[in-house]
Amino acid sequence: MESFEFSTELVPGLPNELGLECLTRLPYTAHRLASGVCHRWRDFFQSPDFHYHRKKLGYTQKVACLVQAFSGGTVNGPKRPGELPSYGISVFESLNRGWYRLPPVPKYPNGLPLFCQLASCEEKLVVMGGWNPVSYDPVADVFIYDFTTQQWRQGKDMPSKRSFFAIGACSGRVYIAGGHDENKNALRTAWVYDLRKDEWDQLGELSKERDECEGVVIGEDEFWVVSGYGTERQGQFDGSADVYEFKSGEWRVAEGIWEPGQCPRSSVGIGKGGKLMNWAELNTAVRVGARGIMLGGRVLVTGSEYQGGPHGFYMVEVKEGQIGKLEKINVPDEFSGFVQSGCFVEI
Repeated sequence: MESFEFSTELVPGLPNELGLECLTRLPYTAHRLASGVCHRWRDFFQSPDFHYHRKKLGYTQKVACLVQAFSGGTVNGPKRPGELPSYGISVFESLNRGWYRLPPVPKYPNGLPLFCQLASCEEKLVVMGGWNPVSYDPVADVFIYDFTTQQWRQGKDMPSKRSFFAIGACSGRVYIAGGHDENKNALRTAWVYDLRKDEWDQLGELSKERDECEGVVIGEDEFWVVSGYGTERQGQFDGSADVYEFKSGEWRVAEGIWEPGQCPRSSVGIGKGGKLMNWAELNTAVRVGARGIMLGGRVLVTGSEYQGGPHGFYMVEVKEGQIGKLEKINVPDEFSGFVQSGCFVEI
């Protein structure tokens, strides 16, 4: 961004260095309004360079985006017995402890695809896969929410329909691996989605089938596909991981990094020394359905004390890999529903 040349003043009456500084300091909630000032500002605020410039100067903010059941499990009235609840995306701002809901995806106005997966790239939220909320059939849909324009757009479909797969993102790309196909056969395949090009490329295969695995990106170096199980080993979660190295483009296997038999879905965290940890083991208050979203030096942790119990929301400080104590936070009733999965978005 520093090499970006302006043919006219960015802000009339100010040197471009000061104009750039002023616009960089605007909170992300003002970007949509500012983008409407002129075409030049619109292109400026929507530029990936602007995001990286804000990130370099420390003006970005990490928010938690959660796939969450609507309060009471309803969207348009009560559900029928046995019918799954409807889900939307809730946003938690850790700085002011504020909550709000994103507008629904136009294709699914009454609730997101069930068990869809989230990732974030360059101030954008990416939603992939899941089950059609009406027919329960797997879908290959890809949707991108732009926090600057506050609008959804549809991306190129996943190469094939898959469910319960690992997902992670780094440097404008989203990585997916494992899961199972429409016939519930566990998968070894992996793909990468380029957000800017709207294109998919296949990666090498995993060392083994990994259904219900979990994806974790460590730094800007590796994508970990943690645990999972094969088609013939339903529910027998493995203790290893397949690790994709971004620089070399090669896979390697990491053994003994997860407790065999434990489901890793949304509960994998990074603890002391960069080792993987299970958020469910942090405290008995979140031992059921634990989810952890890293927000810089703090983590939003959700979960229940027992099956069917009320969902709790907590903040935890992380310093040099040391995990602090749970701090319970008050949550408005409409945002107290079960959290299925989530990720952070740096805006």
